[in-house]
Amino acid sequence: MFRSEYADVPLVELPIHEAVLGGAAAFGDQPALIDGTDGTTLSYAQVDRFHRRLAAALAEAGVRKGDVLALHSPNTIAFPTAFYAATRAGAVVTTAHPLATAEEFAGQLRDSTARWIITVSPLLATARRAAEIAGGVREIFLCDSAPGHRSLTALLASGAPEPLIDIDPARDVAVLPYSSGTTGTPKGVMLTHRQIATNLAQLEPAVPAGPGDRILAVLPFFHIYGLTALMNAPLRHGATVVVLPRFELETFLAAIENHRITGLYVAPPIVLALAKHPAVTRYDLSSLKYVISAAAPLDARLARACSERLGLPPIGQAYGMTELSPGTHVVPLGRLHDAPAGTVGTLFAGTEMRIVSLDDPGKDLGTGESGEILIRGPQVMKGYLGRPDATADMIDTDGWLHTGDVGHVDADGWLFVVDRVKELIKYKGFQVAPAELEALLLTHPGIADAAVIGTYDDDGNEVPHAFVVRHAAADGPAENDILLYVAERVAPYKRVRRITFIDTVPRAASGKILRRELRELT
Repeated sequence: MFRSEYADVPLVELPIHEAVLGGAAAFGDQPALIDGTDGTTLSYAQVDRFHRRLAAALAEAGVRKGDVLALHSPNTIAFPTAFYAATRAGAVVTTAHPLATAEEFAGQLRDSTARWIITVSPLLATARRAAEIAGGVREIFLCDSAPGHRSLTALLASGAPEPLIDIDPARDVAVLPYSSGTTGTPKGVMLTHRQIATNLAQLEPAVPAGPGDRILAVLPFFHIYGLTALMNAPLRHGATVVVLPRFELETFLAAIENHRITGLYVAPPIVLALAKHPAVTRYDLSSLKYVISAAAPLDARLARACSERLGLPPIGQAYGMTELSPGTHVVPLGRLHDAPAGTVGTLFAGTEMRIVSLDDPGKDLGTGESGEILIRGPQVMKGYLGRPDATADMIDTDGWLHTGDVGHVDADGWLFVVDRVKELIKYKGFQVAPAELEALLLTHPGIADAAVIGTYDDDGNEVPHAFVVRHAAADGPAENDILLYVAERVAPYKRVRRITFIDTVPRAASGKILRRELRELT
C-alpha cells in the first residue's frame, strides 16, 4: 500500500458554499471573478452577497432541500454564484455539458429527476426541448435574459429571507456530475459536500493559492476538474478567477497578457497550442508562474517543449476522476523541477493507493511494477445515483475504488499512468463511452454490428474510432454517411472521427467485444 507523504487533513464538515465562501467577507473588495472578455468584475463581497440573495430567491421560487437543479451553461462569472446559491438553498447541482443535444440533456434531466434548470439564452432552445422531453422541470431560469423566463438578476431583487437549510455534509449530495466510469453510459456521480470540500483541503498542501494569484478559467466549470481547480479551490483562498466561456487561442493568450495570469490549469490540447502555435510569440506571457495539465495523458516531450518555449518550470500533471471528487495525485508546485518526466504526481494528503496485478487482482504489486490503480480516501464518491450494482463494481467492500487505469510507482512515490483497463475514451479530456456510440451506430438501418475504441490522431488526441459491419457491403452506407449520422445525434466531442469497415466484430463467447483485437488492426 502506498500512502501520501503529507499529513492527513481533517475532514471538512461544511457545506461546499461555506467551505469555499466562508472567508469571502474577509477578502471584501478584492476581485473574485473577472469576465476575461469584457472585464466585468465581481468582488468577494459581491459574490458572497449575491449568492445569498439568489439562494433566498430560489427558495422562494420553490426549490427545496434535495431538489436537483441542472446548471447548463458555459463558463460565465454567473456560474459560481448560481452554483453556491443552489447548494445554499439545499439543492443538488447536476452540471450539464453546454454542447449536449436536447436528447442527451433530457436523459440527464430524467435520470437525475431534475426539477429546475439554470441556463443561458443561447442554450435556451435546447434546455426547453430537453425539459419537454424529460418532463418534471418546474422552471428554467436564465443567467442572462430572454422573454418568458426569470433572470438571475431579477431574482436578486427578492426580499425573501435567506434559507437556513440543515445540511449534513457527510451524507447530503452537493453535486451530481455525470461520468461513464470505466465503461457504459453516463451515470450520476453522487459527491457529498464533505467529499468535495475535503478534496480541496487535500489539494492545498501541494498547490497552495491565495490573494494575488490569478487563475484563468478556460476549462469548463461543469467538468469536475474545472469545478475544483478553477472555481472552488481558488475562491476558497482569495485568488482571482478570470473566466473565459471557451478556448479560443487568441482570446486565451490575450487574457493571460491583459490580466497578468499567474497559474494555468489546462488539458493537453492547450499545452500543444502553447508549445507549437505561432501566435504565442505575439503575447506577453511573462506573468505565468506554472502550468498544470490534467484530464488526459500528456506526452512528456510535448510538456518539455511547452515549458521551454514559455520559460517556465516543467509542466506539472495531475490525476483523478469524477468519482474521486476528483483529485488523488498532483505534481506539487514546489517540486516541479524535481518531478520525473511523465509523472502525474504524488498522492494527495489523506489518500491511499494500491497497485494490483491485472492477472491476479488480489495480488498487490510493489515499486516499478505496473498494475491497476486502486484508491481509498475521503474523496471517494458516495456512489452512482440509482445504480448500486455499478457502484459495487467500482468500489469494493474495503472501500477501494478501482480506477481502471494501469500505472506504476517509482521509488520516490511518483505515479506514472501507462495504460487503461477501462474502455472509456478521453477526447480532449471529455469522456466518451464506446457503448453509447455503439448503441447509436446500431440504430442505423445499414449497420449490422459495430464496435468503438479510442485511437490517437496526429496531434496525440484520443479519438473515437468505429469498426462497422454493414448489412450489405456493396451498397451499404459510406464512411461519410455514417460520420454525419452520428454527428447529427451527439455532442461534438462524442463524434466518431474514424471508421474502419470489417466483416465481423471480434467477440468473446460471452458476447463481450474483444477491443484488444480491434486495436491490433489499427
